[in-house]
Order: sequence, then C-alpha cells, then structure tokens
Amino acid sequence: LIMLAITFSPRLRSPMYFFLKILSFSELVLISSTVPKALNSFLWVGRTISFSGCATQFFFFIAAAGCECFVLTVMAYDRYMAICHPLRYTSVMTVSFCYQVTFCIFVFATVNGMIEIILIYRLPYCRSHLIAHFFCDIPRMMNIACANTFNAQVYLLTLTLSVFMVPSILIFCSYIKILISIFLLRSTESRHKAFVTCGSHLVSVIFYSGTCMLVHLRLDNPFSSYEDRMLALSYCVIIPTINPLIYSLKNNEMKEAIRKLHLKIVLFKLDLL
Repeated sequence: LIMLAITFSPRLRSPMYFFLKILSFSELVLISSTVPKALNSFLWVGRTISFSGCATQFFFFIAAAGCECFVLTVMAYDRYMAICHPLRYTSVMTVSFCYQVTFCIFVFATVNGMIEIILIYRLPYCRSHLIAHFFCDIPRMMNIACANTFNAQVYLLTLTLSVFMVPSILIFCSYIKILISIFLLRSTESRHKAFVTCGSHLVSVIFYSGTCMLVHLRLDNPFSSYEDRMLALSYCVIIPTINPLIYSLKNNEMKEAIRKLHLKIVLFKLDLL
C-alpha cells in the first residue's frame, strides 16, 4: 500500500517518500524471504529446506537487510539536510542523486549477499544438518560446519560491521546534529513537527540495528538457540511489520494518499461491475 500510494500520489514526490518506498520494498523482500517458509514449517510436518533453497533464502535476506540499513542511513541524511541545511536541500537532494544512491545501495547489497553466501556455503557440512532456527541464519550455519570457521567468521564480522555498524554510526551522528538544530528552533510547532518526523525513524533504527548487531557482531555464540530465535524474530518479522504502521499512521500526507488509493480501487471495482 505504501509503495502504491507513493507511486500514484503527486503530492508524495519528495526524496523522503522516495526512500520510504525503497525501504518498504526492501522490507517486503526481507519478510518474504523468511516468513513463508517459517509458516510452512510451523503449520505442516515438512520442516526441511534444500541446500540451494537455504542459499537462496540467505541471499535475499542478507541483501534486503543490507539494503534496509543503507536506506535508513540515506533517510537520516535526508532529514539532516532538511532540518540543518534547508536552503541547500533542493540542490543536494535532487532526483538524479536519489536514483544514483539507490543504484549504489542495490549494487552493494547484492555484492555483499553474494560474498557472504560464498563464505558460508563453501564450508564443509558433514555433521548433522539440523538447524535450530526458523531460517538459514549465519550463526546456525556456522554451528553445523565441520571445519575451522574462524577465518570465515572474521570475514563475516568485517562485512557485518560495514553493513550494520557504519550506517548506525552515521545515523546517530546525523541525529545528534538534528537534535541540536531542533533545540535551537524558536517555534514550538516547528520543534514538534521535527520530532514527529524524525522520532519514528530513530526508533526503527535503534530496534532494527540493535537486534541485528546483537546477533551477528560476535565470533562465538553465547546465546541459546531460543534466544537467537527470539532476537531474529524481532528484526525478521516484528520490526518490518511495525515500520509501515509507524511511517503511515503518524503521517497525515501518507494517510491521505492511502485513503485516495483505496477510493480509486473501490471505483475501479465498481467500473468492472
């Protein structure tokens, strides 16, 4: 709904909504790569996945997760330019800039997913192939490998730092400057609008990046499989489900665009009848 509303609404043509559409797409891919198979395992007896299926699931999950991290970073930069440098905003956040950044994000996310697949799936798996998880996650795949995985873990740790830690640092630096600029505003209404605009984004970043880093930024695995599954459930299912609600229900322009989209759908159905 968010992607369709932004696409067909002439009022939602700003960079913020453009990147919100990209974020919605990446979350749709992320949640679709894990939830359908998990539901199939929970509801039916067959709880197996092929080796190629596991690799495919892992690739789309990692690519979508990396894409989401960098899109959240660009959205923080967009808010930083809009609040801290409003006179330069239109000259920096141009249409060509948005498309170029999006292209770079997709390329980097795809390359990162391919590298992590090569590092994980070139390991020998000669022991039990039972994974105590609802999808093919990195720590669980490491646990069933029958070779020394230290080098692979170091490489994966480096990649994870570049995908999760670096964007998180950039986001928090942006928001520190944004908060300073907000406190300097004289108008109470302007402060409230800035807090509403940025608050939902910051909450989403904290929960998503925090749980991802807690699971993946470690060489050993001090958590039990149950704790790992609960943490993974938050960034695989809960946060991608909550994010659209946060960005749409707290935004009057988005609610109006969705209402008009719903009206168009109803009128189209009536025309068919």
